[in-house]
Amino acid sequence: MANREKPMGMDRALHSKVAAKYDSGSELEVKNWIHQLTGQDIGTGAFEVEKRLRNGQILLKLVQTVYAGIPNLPPAARSIKLKGNTSPLPFKQMENIEIFLKGAEALGVPSNSLFPTADLFDGRNMAMVISTILQIGTEAQRHGFNGPVCGPKPSEKHVVEFTPEQLRAGQTIIGLQAGTNKCASQSGMSFGASRHIADIRADDMVREGQSVIGLQAGSNKGASQSGMSFGSVRHVADIRVDDASREGQGHIGLQSGSNKGASQSGMSFGAVRHIADIRADDASKEGQSVISLQAGSNKGASQTGMSFGAVRHIADIRTDDASREGQSV
Repeated sequence: MANREKPMGMDRALHSKVAAKYDSGSELEVKNWIHQLTGQDIGTGAFEVEKRLRNGQILLKLVQTVYAGIPNLPPAARSIKLKGNTSPLPFKQMENIEIFLKGAEALGVPSNSLFPTADLFDGRNMAMVISTILQIGTEAQRHGFNGPVCGPKPSEKHVVEFTPEQLRAGQTIIGLQAGTNKCASQSGMSFGASRHIADIRADDMVREGQSVIGLQAGSNKGASQSGMSFGSVRHVADIRVDDASREGQGHIGLQSGSNKGASQSGMSFGAVRHIADIRADDASKEGQSVISLQAGSNKGASQTGMSFGAVRHIADIRTDDASREGQSV
């Protein structure tokens, strides 16, 4: 089984997507490091490296040498027994690989950086195997290994302490996410000033646009406004007294003064309003002889002897025609 031959077309190191991640430079670094520590040669190329490392014996010898060269082992590594076997049985060889992985994890290699046993034993992902060995080299440097090392240098914790003066100084600096105010002056600039709608004077607008109603208010294109009145005067007297509550009909609001302790006998209220102000000649010819239903109906009746549109004065309603109870209020 140690010299297992792979079927044609199954060379995973050359014909799989995983093989594209295999780095010959990292392989050379691992090869030199293992040779320096164990005196063993793991060959060149993914297929050859797999054959040399598959039984797990070289890997166990490597991790044993690293443990022996670290003066102060991590607490988790002190209880690990790195004793393997030389049996050619597959499950015994897989046990050697598992012992190597436990020793690497106890040394500080993250669990997500360890290759599964099948990646080496079945040759599924040799790039991951090389990466795990490099991680062991990094952790060996972290713990002060006194021999040759490989892999990237470990990251060290760097704590920076700022004085209160430095912290206050940083509050006056605008971060680059908001831009920068270096080498710039804002003198003469105003930001967020009030803008009044009345500032836009009607005479500042073009004359062509003064007679056009904007689309927000509708459109007057293709329409005639002849005969329409816009913004007509509305008199307070249009609000009928009988629409108000009965309790308030006998009181004059303080805006008009007060009627407490006073008599209104002989007074007239409201300016003269002529019904004739509504000219009948503005109405259609057909409607001049019809009384609307609000005023009753003239259907089936004769208007002989009636006059329409005569002057009616509000002062015609004499105070003595009102009820006696209301004359003194």
